[in-house]
Amino acid sequence: MQQLSYVHGAHQTPLIGATIGAYLDAVALRHGEREALVVPHQGVRWSYRDFHARVERLAAGLLKLGLQPGERVGIWSQNCSEWVLTQFATAKAGLIMVNINPSYRRSELEYVLDKVHCSALILAPAFKTSDYLAILQDVAPELRHCAAGDLRSPRLPHLRHVIRLGAQHTPGMHNFDAVAEAAGAVDLARLAEVAATLQFDDAVNIQFTSGTTGAPKGATLTHHNILNNGFFIGEAMRLTEVDRLCIPVPLYHCFGMVLGNLACVTHGAAMVYPGEGFDARAVLDTVQAERCTALHGVPTMFIAILDHPAFGEFDLSSLRTGIMAGSPCPIEVMTRVVKLMHMADITIAYGMTETAPVSFQSSVDDPLALRVSTIGRVHPHLEVKIVDAGGRIVPRGEKGELLTRGYSVMRGYWGDPEKTGEAIDAARWMHTGDLAVIDADGFCSIVGRSKDMVIRGGENIYPREVEEFLYRHPKVLDVQCVGVPDPKYGEELCACIILRPGARADAEEIRAFCDGQIAYYKVPRYVRFVEAFPMTVTGKIQKFILRQQVAGELGLGG
Repeated sequence: MQQLSYVHGAHQTPLIGATIGAYLDAVALRHGEREALVVPHQGVRWSYRDFHARVERLAAGLLKLGLQPGERVGIWSQNCSEWVLTQFATAKAGLIMVNINPSYRRSELEYVLDKVHCSALILAPAFKTSDYLAILQDVAPELRHCAAGDLRSPRLPHLRHVIRLGAQHTPGMHNFDAVAEAAGAVDLARLAEVAATLQFDDAVNIQFTSGTTGAPKGATLTHHNILNNGFFIGEAMRLTEVDRLCIPVPLYHCFGMVLGNLACVTHGAAMVYPGEGFDARAVLDTVQAERCTALHGVPTMFIAILDHPAFGEFDLSSLRTGIMAGSPCPIEVMTRVVKLMHMADITIAYGMTETAPVSFQSSVDDPLALRVSTIGRVHPHLEVKIVDAGGRIVPRGEKGELLTRGYSVMRGYWGDPEKTGEAIDAARWMHTGDLAVIDADGFCSIVGRSKDMVIRGGENIYPREVEEFLYRHPKVLDVQCVGVPDPKYGEELCACIILRPGARADAEEIRAFCDGQIAYYKVPRYVRFVEAFPMTVTGKIQKFILRQQVAGELGLGG
């Protein structure tokens, strides 16, 4: 019988049947004296006992404002201690936290708050070039003249409470610290009553897709989705209470709050934030100073760390594990991370926001060759199948679309049953849109996005394959391949390359490197040298924008 591309993660460890708040209670009892959170730029160093107490007071304070379980609370902020407190306090109080991209501007903020009917918004005063207070006051000018908690805005009719970080006071807004400080014994008792009514299948988090294609959609995730996913992610890394994870990825994304925060908390490990946003030097400083044992990042972050001028001056010998994810992980970069950053147990994780997010992850026991060339095997308690255009499961070794099913699949897109139905079929399979291959041993390789595939004169070209080859060129720091219009072949391939500092190359050199090494139709017709790629705040390359830019520069139209 032919072996089909269907795998399931049978596992002896059962799923966690608890809410996030209840699980945190148990963790705080077991690991109360251990460090839970370290944020050097804020002077924060809290034990699990401290962290738990702060979460309880904030949760009680949010309920004291009049917020009811099931209501949505947005958070619009860079990485900071208040962010993770909000993550756990909203879960404890039965509220649904809405992650708002720190790079959003006015129209995007208004869209998100209105789409999910946020009753409250927690925000930082500013981040980088964005004045968050001014942007919100532009959307809701009524804030300037109302009492805190009494906002009445025609544009945002559901928003009542605005809670700002920092010590300064802003008209119409509560102060974050004051909300927690206002909670007394009666409020904590009310919190305990609410917590006892919560179910692990309740929605706890809404994450808006990064917008690499189309308008953002609000993936609605439950306690069960993200708590279990965070736990099994940590298990794959073999996290324990002695580990210290450096988290430079944005908390607003699953990478930060699930692969980072929840992986740590479910194992009693320490969360360490090196800064408000990613900075390679800050990561190096923090790993050395805090003796971090683990580090997360997207490939571009690891590239920036490895190529920092002062890289060789830092002692990174405490590192053991971590995760590289968020976009395809170049084999050459993985190899350098293992060798130069001492991360012998680094893992690759693959998934999507809608699946909590991880569905595949490599194991620390896997041979290095497989850890740097695949995304590992299916996660515990999940099912995956690879299907052809007709929805039929393909044999092992054949390309097709990756579908996943199980505890991790979201409830749906908030307020959008049509889009939910397009993504999740009647049998509850989540259609990822990613093209993948599963081998005889169950190891999976992502070969591209179905929409990224370039069809040149009838030949299918998977950009990922060409990118992996070009990473071998000694002058290539980073590369992305996209399809551009062509009157003869329909599409041609264009390689967009960031060269290593001080390196010089031209298109002829790049094409000569490919000649005779890869099929002629895969050799890029066009080569462009760029300084950077258009990216989301989470480090995902926005290929549709890159494609538009390159086509325009080459005068090739849409």
